[in-house]
Amino acid sequence: MSRKSVMTRRMKAALYYGVGDVRYEETDVPKIGPGELLIRIGKALTCGTDVKTYKRGHPLLIRQTPALFGHEYAGVVEEVGSGVSEFEVGMRVVATNSAPCGTCFYCKRDIPNLCSHLKENLVNGAFAEYIRVPAPVVNWNTHQIPDSLSFRDAALTEPLACVVHGIEESNIHPGDTAVVIGAGPIGQMMIMLAKKNGASTVIASDLAQLRRETARRAGADIVVDPSTEDPVARVKEETEGRGADVVIEAVGLPQTWEQAVAMTRDAGTTVLFGGAASGTKFEVDTVRFHYGQLTLKGVFHLKPRHVEAALRLIIAGDVNPDILISHEMPLSKIGEALEKMSKGETMKVAITP
Repeated sequence: MSRKSVMTRRMKAALYYGVGDVRYEETDVPKIGPGELLIRIGKALTCGTDVKTYKRGHPLLIRQTPALFGHEYAGVVEEVGSGVSEFEVGMRVVATNSAPCGTCFYCKRDIPNLCSHLKENLVNGAFAEYIRVPAPVVNWNTHQIPDSLSFRDAALTEPLACVVHGIEESNIHPGDTAVVIGAGPIGQMMIMLAKKNGASTVIASDLAQLRRETARRAGADIVVDPSTEDPVARVKEETEGRGADVVIEAVGLPQTWEQAVAMTRDAGTTVLFGGAASGTKFEVDTVRFHYGQLTLKGVFHLKPRHVEAALRLIIAGDVNPDILISHEMPLSKIGEALEKMSKGETMKVAITP
């Protein structure tokens, strides 16, 4: 179905020009091709990756500035490309920011989150009135949402899918003690799902007061301020000196990666979920690693089945969006929203075009 009037329109959008430079401007409505969708954004959410992009750059976006950015969104199908049969104009949908090819080395081995073509299928541009969804994302990671689900809540699907993946890899057992380092939105969802998966005690650590308070609302049993006490010592104290069964790092700093390993018990699991800056390294004591039989896991992104699971969790009310989304702002204030989130003054911000 063709809607040329839409294709030639202009739209308001947040354009990324470089580190610390985001401008609210007018640009062309994206044109779609075969197998693609044009979605009118209902709500978009800020993300830690957006903050990192704003504060320290993005290796892909910086090559093509000014660039559209933002990738957590839900909205209404505005235009349907040829060959698309599952979606139609007017349908309420949520989509992710990428999709696998389904045929490469990693996809064939059920590791589609490491698909060789993932970067080719990236979606950016949710901080705008319209967004183009490429064919692979339409095929793999776009879903209709019920009328009962708000766009704001549905937009949590992509980050929650990443969390579902992280929790799956953590292998939490009923009765376990789990630690979550970093109580941003991702950390809060980790807390919620750790409890849902049977952890009897969840310990959260974060520097920001808002996030520590929110962690308690999310289900954390113990909250640590690392500026006033040693998180490793506190975890050891709470576990009779052993350390936690599972530790999930959701910050992305080499020092907190090392901290996560230090507070994991022998034969425990450390999930290194937060992405650290390119070129950085961390150290692991080889004796502790070997004789302690530690399991260290780097966990990245999501698989299509995690997207489906995340959407079901949101619809069922198994996560609380009101804890995760603390503010709403118009698109024109996206720079302010990212600044506030970077300072720990907000959780996620819902952006309205």
